[in-house]
Amino acid sequence: MELSKITRLVSQFINDSDFNKVPEIGINRIYDQPLIAVASANDKLFAQLKNPDIIDKNHKNPKEWLEDAESIISYFLPFSAEIRQANKGDGLPAIEWLYGRIEGEECNKKLREFIVEEISRQGGKAVAPALSLDFKVKHNKSNWSERHVAFIAGLGTFGLSKSLITEKGCAGRYGSVITNIELQTTIRQYEDLYDYCIMCGACISRCPVKAIHEKGKDDKVCQQFIDEEIYTKYAPRYGCGKCQTALPCEDVNPNK
Repeated sequence: MELSKITRLVSQFINDSDFNKVPEIGINRIYDQPLIAVASANDKLFAQLKNPDIIDKNHKNPKEWLEDAESIISYFLPFSAEIRQANKGDGLPAIEWLYGRIEGEECNKKLREFIVEEISRQGGKAVAPALSLDFKVKHNKSNWSERHVAFIAGLGTFGLSKSLITEKGCAGRYGSVITNIELQTTIRQYEDLYDYCIMCGACISRCPVKAIHEKGKDDKVCQQFIDEEIYTKYAPRYGCGKCQTALPCEDVNPNK
């Protein structure tokens, strides 16, 4: 199975899926066309994710999810202009963003399932860690980080807010599927963790609770705000995204 075919099928899914819209609040499109990249299951950077300074020892390598893993298909789903525009104001996050975060993640789950099914149909094996019963999140750290996988695959680099900045910006969601099919890997167009970040500090002033600073982000302060302020008010939806909108890196790579 060629990556070009996977790319075509994923693009078609995003174009046609009813999960990529929220008609009850007038969202015609949650995501625009995705970016897709491939990492090798043997990439040495995966071992580094077990470092407690990066994630922790519980982060699983690709072959711990799929014994004969060869490739990881990683993708970025950029939020549509209508969702990004709605969230550019100050104060609490826009309702459109919260729907994009929750209903959008449901679309992302369906896309993961779709990719796994397509690979199986072609005679390969595949697993989406985020759909597995073994997928765990503890203290804001998961045993399979979609953002770090995307960095390894060549999709982009981190910013001060810990968002990953791609060629289509940072406002969106990530996903990945591990397969035993060997695909051509994507060449990383960067070397440093922050190559695409221009360190402008715009995300610092955008954060409603000042969780972002010149040296990074306080995840505990961010999560407390989402749990106590947003989820309490908008349950079952939650999110914020202020540090991903109204920024130079919202929908482009600001270093290009």
